[in-house]
Amino acid sequence: MRETPSRPLAPLSDPAAISAAGAAADRGPTEVAEAPDLAAVQDWLRGLQDALCAALAAADGVAEFCEDCWERPGGGGGRSRVLEDGALFEKGGVNLSVVQGEALPPSASAARPELAGRAFQALGVSLVMHPRNPYVPTSHMNVRFLMATAPGQAPVWWFGGGFDLTPYYGFDEDVIHWHRIARAACAVVGADAAAVHARYKDWCDRYFYLKHRGEPRGVGGLFFDDLNEWGFARCLAFARAVAAAYLPGYLPICERRRGLPYGERERDFQRYRRGRYVEFNLVFDRGTLFGLQSGGRTESILMSLPPEVSWRYQWQPEPGSPEARLSERYLVPWDWLHGPPPESS
Repeated sequence: MRETPSRPLAPLSDPAAISAAGAAADRGPTEVAEAPDLAAVQDWLRGLQDALCAALAAADGVAEFCEDCWERPGGGGGRSRVLEDGALFEKGGVNLSVVQGEALPPSASAARPELAGRAFQALGVSLVMHPRNPYVPTSHMNVRFLMATAPGQAPVWWFGGGFDLTPYYGFDEDVIHWHRIARAACAVVGADAAAVHARYKDWCDRYFYLKHRGEPRGVGGLFFDDLNEWGFARCLAFARAVAAAYLPGYLPICERRRGLPYGERERDFQRYRRGRYVEFNLVFDRGTLFGLQSGGRTESILMSLPPEVSWRYQWQPEPGSPEARLSERYLVPWDWLHGPPPESS
């Protein structure tokens, strides 16, 4: 792994953190007396970033991650790792951040105005992988721990995260596999697994939705936030299970599709659909808004954006084409756990 000159990641210190929870949250976090193990969370996230980078670089087989450590003037810092011009991945990034501040930015307190003005600390790992071959989908995964504090008041902490898949050319087998892996990740909660999966699948579908376009970003997966209702240990176990499910969910899809032949038509459509990814991240994504509003590091915040994008004025795919099939079959609500939807006549 190549490294750029930098200062070391600041250690975790003050017990305060925040999520980018917004108005779409099903419920806000509650004040809890249980003390979270912040050091354990940071150790897990550091190890998670290492494991993800090792596996993704090995899958690419050509490119390596370049590491850039940074410090945030308002407190904390992070490790950004970016891979570019690989055989499998055109661009990808895996970020670790441990940041703190004196007051929550607006994007963080929209759902819980009573938390406005509290000190915060946010820890998380976030990744986005943009493949070169248009038949390989883009993927995103994020896990985070957040806590807000105020003198004389109980701390408010919670976990958030999830993963989602954004295909350009859909395959039933891939989407079914992705959602079955998501369902399996929820088994860690025991008897409630089916209900938890249904709740967080639905939340993912609603969250990764471009309101101005009237369409989802991709085929979904899992999304959760404001999670502390099970207690610290169980919530941490769930977050770990979600993070651990990402590679088994994504890499088999990459291996199935990376060798498929493609031409400029497919690349053009990939660039066009990547435009939707950019629109979502810059307009709706809570993490992006939180990072920019809190004075975060711009290069790391915008790491998620694809390397090549295009927009076309009022363009529509040709009826009956593979490009039209994406919207007609895959960008619609469906319970993929129980098989694909029927073919349209």
